Amino acid sequence: MRPAILALVAISFVVSWLLTFAMIRVAPRLGFVDKPGGRKIHANPKPLGGGVAIFLGIALPMLLGLVLVNFAGDSLVRRFDNRQEVYDLVAGGQYQTPLSLGLLAALLVMHAMGLFDDRKALGPGVKLFIQLAVTTILVVGFKMRALTALDAMGLGIWPSVVVTVLWIAAITNAFNFLDNMDGLSAGVAAVAATAFVITALLIGQWFVAATLALLLGALLGFLCFNFAPARIFMGDSGSLVIGFLLGVLTVRTTFLPKGQDWGAGWYAVFAPLIVLAVPLYDLIVVSIIRISRGKSPFVGDTNHFSHRLVARGMSRRTAVLCLYLVTAATSVAAIILPHVRSTFAAMLIFAQTILVLGLVALLEQHPLPLHQKE
Repeated sequence: MRPAILALVAISFVVSWLLTFAMIRVAPRLGFVDKPGGRKIHANPKPLGGGVAIFLGIALPMLLGLVLVNFAGDSLVRRFDNRQEVYDLVAGGQYQTPLSLGLLAALLVMHAMGLFDDRKALGPGVKLFIQLAVTTILVVGFKMRALTALDAMGLGIWPSVVVTVLWIAAITNAFNFLDNMDGLSAGVAAVAATAFVITALLIGQWFVAATLALLLGALLGFLCFNFAPARIFMGDSGSLVIGFLLGVLTVRTTFLPKGQDWGAGWYAVFAPLIVLAVPLYDLIVVSIIRISRGKSPFVGDTNHFSHRLVARGMSRRTAVLCLYLVTAATSVAAIILPHVRSTFAAMLIFAQTILVLGLVALLEQHPLPLHQKE
């Protein structure tokens, strides 16, 4: 199964690379560019449309895969001598087809909203309403809920539905907020996707692993042109798709190895929180700063962790790499979490994550150079 996952990464990478390369040339002719000015830190107009490459890098291979497993599944199984892993992949793909199509429809709405916002800014209220509406329809329509143990509260499914919708919306906006420096949002998402792919493979969740593989390939193909100095930006049409898909797939993952029950490994459900600790930290801190200054949390500024690192002397590329490494540090711990066999070991992993975030907070609070004090 692992070679198949690597093949999906490669296919998505090629699609995304080619489309990103094409958008660098097409977007300026369409006037689809991000102009400098205001809070923006780039000095020259940059093509937008990287989000198109990311979305299609995920959607096109997924649609092709659904066609193959539903219309040529039997032939595939026979072609590979009835190997069990191929049969499992085909059967799983057929079973997950309704959810896959629903997920693609939701991603298309998020992508279209992002494209519109990139061309003509939508109000934050409109964007948030659409996000919550799409997420609620997907969660309720496909019974895709996190923390179903909340059903025991006696209020039915709704506590779990609310938690799930808010989680997905938070991750969606975290990566939208994180798209503030060359290669940052896509790179952090690639690190997180790698951690989730490994986790999904280790616990045998092939649908989640396959979808994450497509996301990872699409991100890497785009990053070839987006890492500093960027030749193209993804815009909201990419960041909203990335965050939404990661949010959904973390809900779809059980994070419990086969044969392990909830009581024995309850702490495993916190794995996505640990992997995504840095984007969520940035979302929360920036929102608090904006609200404390009487501004909307959805109005952009330069108070992100990456901006603060640059203000304190780092180059932009070094600041981005720093966030990659911090995310990787928490991700490694999260991969281990579903497989630890004691609450004490799990507490050590939680403590490590808190210590990493403490280091991030210290770096943020380090005094600015005298000529750059705010």
